[in-house]
Formats: sequence, C-alpha cells, structure tokens
Amino acid sequence: MKKNHLWLLTALATSTFTGPVNAADSWGDAVSNGQANLSFRYRFEMVDQDSFDRDANASTLRTRLNYRTERHRGWQFFIEADNVMEVFGDNYNAGGGNTPNNGQYPVVADPTGTEINQAWFSYAFTDANQLTIGRQRILLDNQRFVGGVGWRQNEQTYDAVSFKADVAGSDLFVAYIENVNRIFGEDVAAGDHDHQSVLANWSNSWEDRHHLTAYYYNLDNEDAAGFSTATLGAAFKTHWPVGDNQLTLGVEFASQADAHNNPVNYDAEYGRLDLGLALDPVTFFIGYEVLSGDADNAGAAFRTPLATLHAFNGWADQFLATPNAGLADVFVGAKGDIEGFKWQVVYHDFAAEDGPGDFGQELDFSVAKKLNKNFSALLKAAQYEAGDIKADTNKYWVMLSAQF
Repeated sequence: MKKNHLWLLTALATSTFTGPVNAADSWGDAVSNGQANLSFRYRFEMVDQDSFDRDANASTLRTRLNYRTERHRGWQFFIEADNVMEVFGDNYNAGGGNTPNNGQYPVVADPTGTEINQAWFSYAFTDANQLTIGRQRILLDNQRFVGGVGWRQNEQTYDAVSFKADVAGSDLFVAYIENVNRIFGEDVAAGDHDHQSVLANWSNSWEDRHHLTAYYYNLDNEDAAGFSTATLGAAFKTHWPVGDNQLTLGVEFASQADAHNNPVNYDAEYGRLDLGLALDPVTFFIGYEVLSGDADNAGAAFRTPLATLHAFNGWADQFLATPNAGLADVFVGAKGDIEGFKWQVVYHDFAAEDGPGDFGQELDFSVAKKLNKNFSALLKAAQYEAGDIKADTNKYWVMLSAQF
C-alpha cells in the first residue's frame, strides 16, 4: 500500500490517543503466547441451470491456517493463509476467467489456489480505539454494502488502513482502501481491483433496543470504472415486546451517484423494510427491498460491488448485479432452532423497479447442525423460477466444517 497514506493516517490517530493497551511483557512473550487456529471446510455445490447443457458439480476443500500474537505495547500481528483445492473432480466454471475451458458449465465461484487471506498489524490506543494496517477483513453492518463474501471458499479481503473508535458512546469506523482481494483470486484480473476508496460508518444504540446507523462509502475503483460510486445512507432498527414474544422493525434508505471514473452519469436509491415476530422456537419475518434502476439507461442502477451478495435477493445468486430496470424483492420466511438444528425457509418474489417486469420467484431452504465443539454440517437448497429475464436455476449444497 502507498506509504504516504499509511503514515499520515497513523500519525493522525496516534496524535489523538494515548495509553496503549498491553498484554505481553515483551515481543518474545507476545509471539510465544500467540494462538494458532486450523480449520477445514468441504463443500459440494451442484447447479442445474436451464441456459447450460451441463450441470456444475463443484467439490472443493478449503484449508485455513492463522496465527495471532498477544498484544505488546498496544501492537498485535495476525496472519492467515487459505488453500482451496478440488476434490473428486472439477466439473464447474470457477468464474472470473479462472477456468476458460469450462464454459459449458454454470459458474461456481470457488477457484483453486493458495493465498494470504489476511496479514495485518493493529495498534490499540485504548480498549475501544484501534488502528489496523494491512490485509484485513471488513464487515460493516449486515454486509449489504461492505462485506467479506464469506460464503465463497475464497473470501474477499481488503488492503487498507482502518480505524475504529468510541466517540461519545457511539461507534465510528473509517477506512482507506487501496486494493480489494476479490473472490476470484489473484491469478486473474477480476480477482484484484486497485482502489482509492474511503468508508465511513457511524452507529449508536440506546435503551438496549434502538440502533441507528449512518454511512458514507466513496468507492474509487481504478480497475472497474462502473463500480465507482458514492453512497450515503442510514438505517434504524428496534424491537419491543408483544406479550412473551418480540416484534422487530428495520428501516433503511440510501442514495447513490456515480463517482470518479464511472462512465455512466446517474442517481439511484436503495430502500429496505423488515418486520419480524419471534414466537419461540420459530421467528417469522417479511420484508421488502428495492434497488432503483433506469430501464432506458444501461448501468444506471443501484450497485453494491463490495457487498456479501449471496445473503440478499435469493441464494441462487441470480441478481448479483442489479438489472438495468432495477429490482424489487418481496420476501417472507421463517427460521428457528429445534434441538440444535437451525433451519430457515425463505420465499422471494422479484420484479422490475422501473416499469413492468416479472423477474421470477425463488424458494430457499437450509438446515445446519453443530455436531460437537469442532464439527458442523449444513444442507442448503435454492430453486429459482425465471420470469421475463434469467433462466430456471436450482442449486444444492452439502457442507462440512471442522475447527481446531
């Protein structure tokens, strides 16, 4: 990363706070008393998509090893390496140009390879104020705008300098990003985007039930001009008791415009409404999410290029990019925990935001079980029925995880 930016931000931060947090008495103790973790995640993903003659069958194993020192004189170091390998075959398109000879298969964005997933130093001025420099995970709010795409085997991380602080009882996070390490991996251009982007996120909670967030994300993507945007938004969440149960409400709105080198001149909006009712052991929820677009102006739709997109608009991943006519998603579902089996079912109805247009329906289902302190299992399915765009798509997953 550019040293002038790092030195400037570090100097500003260290001039504001004093009293570093200490744990180890020396760097030798900090290293020897550090903690290492090893994890494995095997996943089989099958994709049956009508627009392809052949089904994708991706059988992959991710191995992750990391190490974190104790803190000494406020400083701490963390490093994490991932390896993704194919197991029992490679009948899928890994996407992003990784597998040019497998274009006959649908995309399963899990390319193979070994990478440094994270490598950072952090300095804690106090328990609530911390500066982090290097390759790091950045997960903001529900990851609708900035996340790690943790569902994919190769996680999205950021080469950045970030700072989080307690400001008069509220939480402030700011970051300067110089590179985004995307899920497609460092071997292809689509997996590595240069940035000069700034993130700012402020939140505050009160009365143990109200939560307000405001954010501004100025993205300057030097490798993908269409991803350069400026987004300003706010979200409010609350809950209140209804007898022995709990009702939840969430409201969010954001406004976006083109920025920097973006070739499309546009303004777009985002809105979301969530309602939930917890009736132990089942929670019912309903919501409406809209990303505006312009059917007559290609590329003038609301964009979320740093989001964990799999968590939104259906698990079949048919709307990773907002259609030109925008997207309106009405969803209803239920989730619960029965004797350690965590399950969820969601139904989506998709439509165009700008003008008429049926974009299809989708039914998603998952069940997960923690087998013991080290092992867990997941079964998951998504069935998308196409409307005026896309193609019928069915996806099924089996995943086994181990953590040591």
